[in-house]
Amino acid sequence: MSQIAESGAWSLQSRLGVDIGGTFTDFVLEAGGHRHTHKRLTTPDAPERAVLEGIAHLLDDAGVRAGSLDSIIHGTTLATNAVIERRGARTALLTTEGFRDVLETGFEARADHYDLRVRQPAPLIDRDLRFTIAGRMSAQGEELQALDMDALEAIAGSLDARDIESLAIGFMHSHRNPRHEQRAAQWIAARLPRLSICLSSDVSPEVREFERFSTTAVNAYVRPLMRSYLARLAAALSSMSIHAPLLLMTSDGSLCDVETACRLPVRLLESGPAGGALMAAHVSESLGLAQVLSLDIGGTTAKLCFIDAGRPHMSRSLEVARLYRFKSGSGIPLRIPVVELCEIGAGGGSIARVDALGRVQVGPVSAGSVPGPACYGQGGERATLTDAHLLASRLDPACFAAGTLALDAEAARRAMDTDIAAPLKVDADAAAYAIAEIADEAMACAAREHAIELGKSVAGRTLVAFGGSAPLHAARLADKLGIDHVVIPTGAGVGSAFGFLLAPVAFDAVRSRIEPLVQVDVDSVNGLLAELEAEAALIVGKVVPRDSCRVEVTVSMRYRGQGHELHVALPATRLDADAHALLRERFEATYLARFGRLVPRAPIEMLGWSVRQSAPQRDARDQGAAPISHDAATVTADDQADAMPKPIPTAERRVLDQSRRERVTSRFYRREHLPAGTFLRGPAVIVDRETTVVVPPNFDASVARGGHLLLDRRSTLKEIA
Repeated sequence: MSQIAESGAWSLQSRLGVDIGGTFTDFVLEAGGHRHTHKRLTTPDAPERAVLEGIAHLLDDAGVRAGSLDSIIHGTTLATNAVIERRGARTALLTTEGFRDVLETGFEARADHYDLRVRQPAPLIDRDLRFTIAGRMSAQGEELQALDMDALEAIAGSLDARDIESLAIGFMHSHRNPRHEQRAAQWIAARLPRLSICLSSDVSPEVREFERFSTTAVNAYVRPLMRSYLARLAAALSSMSIHAPLLLMTSDGSLCDVETACRLPVRLLESGPAGGALMAAHVSESLGLAQVLSLDIGGTTAKLCFIDAGRPHMSRSLEVARLYRFKSGSGIPLRIPVVELCEIGAGGGSIARVDALGRVQVGPVSAGSVPGPACYGQGGERATLTDAHLLASRLDPACFAAGTLALDAEAARRAMDTDIAAPLKVDADAAAYAIAEIADEAMACAAREHAIELGKSVAGRTLVAFGGSAPLHAARLADKLGIDHVVIPTGAGVGSAFGFLLAPVAFDAVRSRIEPLVQVDVDSVNGLLAELEAEAALIVGKVVPRDSCRVEVTVSMRYRGQGHELHVALPATRLDADAHALLRERFEATYLARFGRLVPRAPIEMLGWSVRQSAPQRDARDQGAAPISHDAATVTADDQADAMPKPIPTAERRVLDQSRRERVTSRFYRREHLPAGTFLRGPAVIVDRETTVVVPPNFDASVARGGHLLLDRRSTLKEIA
């Protein structure tokens, strides 16, 4: 058991969050009642190098001893990048006879029905490395044909001869009965002990063999890489006299221990964005905001997430390594619990260009950290979104990324002229405006489409913006979406890393079980729920005391004949005699909320059950924070300006305003010089340690208790409670 579990404490005093992004690696240290942050360029050739250098810098800057850390919470893009770049382990698949090509045939659908040249994602495992074996289970888990153990000898020989590093085993209906998978794995492991073996009944024990096989294949593909990386990182931390437990952030916004991360690395693929969603949910609770749209923009992508009543929208499916990067159906589908995000290729490093039709395009390709945007002065020659902001005078070249990177305006100007201004025969301002406007409009369109897909509305929400680039775009995006209120949280530039510190230790155990609602056997289901609870408790109990955990039960339900299901939360961990009525009532309420209507007299069926064990989170309310009221305008903006502190600007510059398409005189302020209660009329630019906040002419800014920065459209400015 870990040091945390032995101590019986989860509210730790000294914790470090580390988030490896595509461009920057972010750090947040909480120690002695203070929060310290740091940001440095990611080192893609050896990601742990930036991590170790950043930790050393932050500990020294904060005056904290390495040995005093209670825990390190880590999220990384390493597994995701390995799948995208196809540099994982040499992997094979063992499957049921007749199902060799499931990974290739997939859904037999195309990402774009009208593109005659559309490409399909190639499977991670080539056909000659996909082996089959006789043996079959029924959909009810009964053995129809015994497993052909004699065939395993030849298969093991082929695996050894081809230098296979990792093996995915996926048999038909193993989610109901895993015995064949387990027998095959035991036999092969005894003969090839060096081989990493993943079972679909362990990785994703759910119906739909394509998603189950592809999830298992991805897990097997990245497992050796993640094991190696985490072993190197742990050894390096130990050499720095850091012996605190290392916890990993998962895609559903929870934490797991290193052993679980090494066994199920597929669950880490969206760890960074999940941390950001947790931070936004924390802010929404601390400020009393019922409906929030979070905006997380880093160096590579922009992520949007709907948050209601302090909880991010969740899903049980994910696509990675999309050929058409942000088009559904063009990637590898996975069945894992994830925070539901809408992601587009618009980040600070997104490369801008003029296409053959004379249109400005931004992303999805990013300059990353190497060489980075032209203004980084590291050899980059392509114009990016960050270059556009610099030429629009929105960035302070000497205070970028907490002063760790001096920006080169002349290099940005050369790139902008070559890539945008000269081809379009416009000046630098017009080119910078075009790049930012295209990116903003892409985000607005993505938000509207994502809202429609989820059956939600953008109207009346508060935009919570964080990440290195989001505060630059937040007010303009709010304009486009008709949002009146924006929150820039404290530590916004390292929001995902801060979100890691809010995450609970948790695990979801899932099992498919298809049956009509009217035939649900209460005793049998309760037995299954007990098994799932024990499975989840075994993993969570490695980190925290089991008796401190909360248990949540979810059931997947649909009308019979439908292709997809809804996930319905239940109020208790066991079913009772009234279970059938309760299940129907909960399903109909969930269905009605999502689709606005029911299907009368249609039979309902269950697809599967999920049990989540989680350690209690610490109090999500910021010290000193107070709820925001947008209901009664009891004072005018001028009254507020007269009554609140008047900070001294550090500079005054002509900044390109995105809505007016002209430069306006804007005052620059340092965020650390703005105490609670400060009120600023736009236009203004607020320079934070790791980001920059643009306050356009039609917005005003104020600082709430707790340090959060509030931007309100001037015509709707309300009193801050």
